[in-house]
Amino acid sequence: MKIGVIGGGQLGRMLALAGTPLGQQFAFLDPAPDACAQALGEHIRADYSDRDHLRQLADEADVVTFEFESVPAETVAFLSQFVPVFPNAESLRIARDRWFEKSMFQDLGIPTPEFADIQSQDNLDAAVKRIGLPAVMKTRTLGYDGKGQKVLRHAEDVQGAFAELGNVPCILEGFVPFTGEVSLIAVRGRDGETAFYPLVHNTHEQGILRLSIASTDHSLQGLAEDYASRVLKQLDYVGVLAFEFFEIDGGLKANEIAPRVHNSGHWTIEGAECSQFENHLRAIAGLPLGSTAKLGESAMLNFIGEVPAVDKVTAISDCHLHHYGKAFKSGRKVGHATLRCADAATLKARISDVQRLIQP
Repeated sequence: MKIGVIGGGQLGRMLALAGTPLGQQFAFLDPAPDACAQALGEHIRADYSDRDHLRQLADEADVVTFEFESVPAETVAFLSQFVPVFPNAESLRIARDRWFEKSMFQDLGIPTPEFADIQSQDNLDAAVKRIGLPAVMKTRTLGYDGKGQKVLRHAEDVQGAFAELGNVPCILEGFVPFTGEVSLIAVRGRDGETAFYPLVHNTHEQGILRLSIASTDHSLQGLAEDYASRVLKQLDYVGVLAFEFFEIDGGLKANEIAPRVHNSGHWTIEGAECSQFENHLRAIAGLPLGSTAKLGESAMLNFIGEVPAVDKVTAISDCHLHHYGKAFKSGRKVGHATLRCADAATLKARISDVQRLIQP
């Protein structure tokens, strides 16, 4: 089977690494000449809206998926005329627009922070009066890793904020005094079979994920699975979906979903019976889902800007290096380390070992 992937970044690369043992082949459509996934399959260098090359991808592939939300939903809808594409265009349309996303959560009875649609500075001024400060203003589409957003703490932060974010449609979200950030990696097959990985505790710095630790018997696991199940059913979803939550008052409030394999699920490569990447491929290919059971105690640490010396990373026991083959650049995810340990105390020590390599 040949899998077409829209996007040729590290997520596409890791999909191919997981799919090759299954006998799958890969083609990546990506405009970048140095797309890091190209070493693992055919590279169709073209824009995501280039219909001639999209037809080429559709003609070559048995099924198509995508690795990030910057792909226009119209691209998926176009491809779907010629080849199965999972997740579907509606899932992408909802997930890439924060207003549509939050509105869906509200319709499904999933708690969210207070939010408002912002189309102008006047809209923002009125929303701040209603929701209050502090609040977070985000572009409705394309913002990620801390980009396209601004925290509004004081009245002076509100002045000119709409222009500062580019005079584009935005959403204002009330600030949530959360006690933790967690994410759930869910997967749903073509036949509706679903599976869930353990909730993951996440630590962000400057809007970028730095550390994820897989939980054991989290008290909110069942609630998170319930909320995710509502979304999967609503969207008739196929593939892996990541659902990010805020922990607050002993419950969960929805932050956002990602319709793809996700950074906070990288620990599953070594830390679960079947990784998120293999399970995504199983789902879209119509294969039985693999076990999401955790193996030992696991965590993932991102390498931002540069990867530490390979000999130093690999010298750490229980540590597995994943180098993306990307040019080093400030603020860019260029690799990660996963840890799988026998117990929580050892995991904590190994996390400290890796952090010493990446702290300035």
